[in-house]
Amino acid sequence: MSEPRRQQGVTVLGSTGSIGTSTLDVIARHSERYRIHALTAHRSRETLLAQCLRHHPSLAVLDEEHDAAWLRDRLLQAGLHTEVRAGREALNDVASDVEADVVMAAIVGAAGLLPTLAAVCAGKRVLLANKEALVMSGALFMDAVLRHGATLLPIDSEHNAIYQCLPSEHRGGLSRHGVTQLLLTASGGPFRGWSRERLATVTPEQACAHPNWSMGRKISVDSATLMNKGLELIEACWLFDARPEQVQVVVHPQSVIHSMAAYSDGSVLAQLGNPDMRTPIAYGLAWPERIEAGVESLDLFQIARLDFEAPDETAFPCLRLARQAMQAGGTAPAVLNGANEVAVDAFLKGRLSFTAIGELVEDILGALPVEEGGDLETILGADARARQAAHEWLKRV
Repeated sequence: MSEPRRQQGVTVLGSTGSIGTSTLDVIARHSERYRIHALTAHRSRETLLAQCLRHHPSLAVLDEEHDAAWLRDRLLQAGLHTEVRAGREALNDVASDVEADVVMAAIVGAAGLLPTLAAVCAGKRVLLANKEALVMSGALFMDAVLRHGATLLPIDSEHNAIYQCLPSEHRGGLSRHGVTQLLLTASGGPFRGWSRERLATVTPEQACAHPNWSMGRKISVDSATLMNKGLELIEACWLFDARPEQVQVVVHPQSVIHSMAAYSDGSVLAQLGNPDMRTPIAYGLAWPERIEAGVESLDLFQIARLDFEAPDETAFPCLRLARQAMQAGGTAPAVLNGANEVAVDAFLKGRLSFTAIGELVEDILGALPVEEGGDLETILGADARARQAAHEWLKRV
């Protein structure tokens, strides 16, 4: 008889967001293979409580001690002995904890950089759903993956699709493996085809109503401005050792083809599926195997047609700005990301118009000098300066 499979310990950074909850859904379908080691959240203590009661993690982390004390008290009342911690240091500790085999990095924004890097430096299998970690510190991050023997698997549907379409060994430049271009598909968001004049009156509620995907508010706005696709372009360059000109964005409204790789012999390989993040999550958890994810198989007869068009970078300048930041290199992508996070937050709070998001980012990107960005201190410093400059910009409008 074969020995039973050892359960893998999984830590979910950002467990209360859309990626985190989808990850827990997939894991619950395969309890014989996986156990939840740790769950973390920013402030969603009620949701984290429900997740702890359902999945019985060994550890739980919240940002603030008063939230951690609240959670600790309620778990004790329920008879659970989950250890509850608070703060950024605790977050980094659980990301690198020896009991975790797999770390799902699903914290949104720059806040996910340090814990994701901690997981990489601990040599974990890291399921990367936080694109900002690579956007801000691509060279440093990828060097850490190699130095510490971590396994990095992309979870964004587009990068996961490309990963599946490339040869198993694709480092050292795409051309070495016959790949000529990476084709990142984009739904176009809720405002595809809108003019810049019409976009000026967009509300946060409209921007957060994505036609195909269920996502958090920040990433929904990024999708609507096409900044999300710009960040994904930067991420693709680092993940697949590609130059910016080798990555083309293709608007594909059906969101069925998740991305493609073009080869020198004229072949184009694509990964297709229903728009459900549980598919790439299951792929990352089980790689190189495949497991059931709770996602229905694609019905091509129901889809019936697949449409493609070029992105409108006049109405949606954020894509162009991201490409420029990647071409500039150094700290430029960190500046782009920091300024964008401030701009999106201001838009969601009603302090900034939709079209002014790109205007703010472009002004800050042009105003701040580009540094080498070879160490974490320089990268975090550039991020802080970009945020400060963005807040000053907002005071003037």
